Amino acid sequence: MEERVFSVGALTKSIRRNLLANNEKIKHAWIEGEVSNWRIYPSGHIYFVLKDDTAQIGAVLFSFCFAGCEPPFRAAMAKGADAMNGLKIQVLGELDLNMLQGRYSFKVFRARLAGLGDMMAKFNALKAKLEAEGLNKLDHPELRRPLPFLSHRIGIVTSPAGAVIHDMCRVLTSRFPNVEIRLYPVKVQGEGAAASIAAGVAYFNALALAEKPDWRPDVLIVGRGGGAAEDLWAFNEEEAVYAVARAAVPVISAVGHESDTTLCDYVADMRAGTPSIAASFAVPVKAELAGRVADAASRIARAPMRRIETWMQQLDCLALNLSKVPQQACSQAELRLSRSVMRLGPALKDMAARMEARLQKAALRLEPQVRSAMQNASHRLSHAASRLDLLNPSGVLERGYSITLDERGAVVSSARVVAAGRRLTTRLRDGEILSEVVAQG
Repeated sequence: MEERVFSVGALTKSIRRNLLANNEKIKHAWIEGEVSNWRIYPSGHIYFVLKDDTAQIGAVLFSFCFAGCEPPFRAAMAKGADAMNGLKIQVLGELDLNMLQGRYSFKVFRARLAGLGDMMAKFNALKAKLEAEGLNKLDHPELRRPLPFLSHRIGIVTSPAGAVIHDMCRVLTSRFPNVEIRLYPVKVQGEGAAASIAAGVAYFNALALAEKPDWRPDVLIVGRGGGAAEDLWAFNEEEAVYAVARAAVPVISAVGHESDTTLCDYVADMRAGTPSIAASFAVPVKAELAGRVADAASRIARAPMRRIETWMQQLDCLALNLSKVPQQACSQAELRLSRSVMRLGPALKDMAARMEARLQKAALRLEPQVRSAMQNASHRLSHAASRLDLLNPSGVLERGYSITLDERGAVVSSARVVAAGRRLTTRLRDGEILSEVVAQG
């Protein structure tokens, strides 16, 4: 046979044209699977993986096809990758071959929800359980334990392979070279990963709770590098999540990238976007602390002299103010006196005017009262004089009667009280007659 040599591009075009474009069985087909690795690119197009228990295929949803998606699907899209990863969906589209990458992908024209994937259902169920037990610290920051200001010993639970542990050690030692780091190597994905993570946390818990441990951790970092949702799933397993939630020391969760969220993030005392960020949270920068200490020491050394300078300035101000006090006091007293005199003159005039007005009103009211009182007194005097005239003995004498008095001046009203030889005085209108009693008749 004649040999025929294809270029890669020619072969790929032939496959697209003969195998894909003309195959009605896979053209405009509905497929169902669980979403993972949901990514939105700057162009607005969305790339993701559609998988089931046996296989997976890449898929792309172009932005101009969004209108063909059902409303519940678009509502889930609006919540971002956390809401989409784990969803079971159904999509209508066609199989395509990316010539530049040599990969098959499914171009989606329409999409609809097929219900939550099994993994997402487990995730939500365990999250609700953690919330009910009061272990959800991500949504309730008041439950978090504070990290130590200066951690001396850092425990790390992660894989010994890869760049994660090296990045964390580099960040920790560059920030604070004196820090002690102890790694518990674990599996971070695949079968047995959750149990391995839980065992690592339990190891450091035992050190923290021991009475005389040879090494006691101050803070614990649990994490791994980025990956698809299924790669990070060990950190959503109940065994690993509860180990982190019940850790004896504060825990920093550093799983995946900033956009990745696992249940370990919910129960940890702090969530870090990446393992390197977690390392920066664990310890401060030693050089910065040394600078702050040096600055504080300098301020303390200068404090006595600054205090003396401040006192001297205050003393100078007091002396200057005291020299001005007498003059200011006299000026203020003179000013207050002038103001008082100015207010007193009008006040006295006003008071005198009010008193004069009151006096005039009283005089007007008093004059009739005095006149009436004088008239009443005159009447009473006349009446009393008339009565007095009636009672006056001289008035009786004027009418021709006489009054006889004994030696003591008492009126003789009966002849029986007068004995012989007594002297009597008889008063008449025009004089008196002296007599002596000779005998009683």
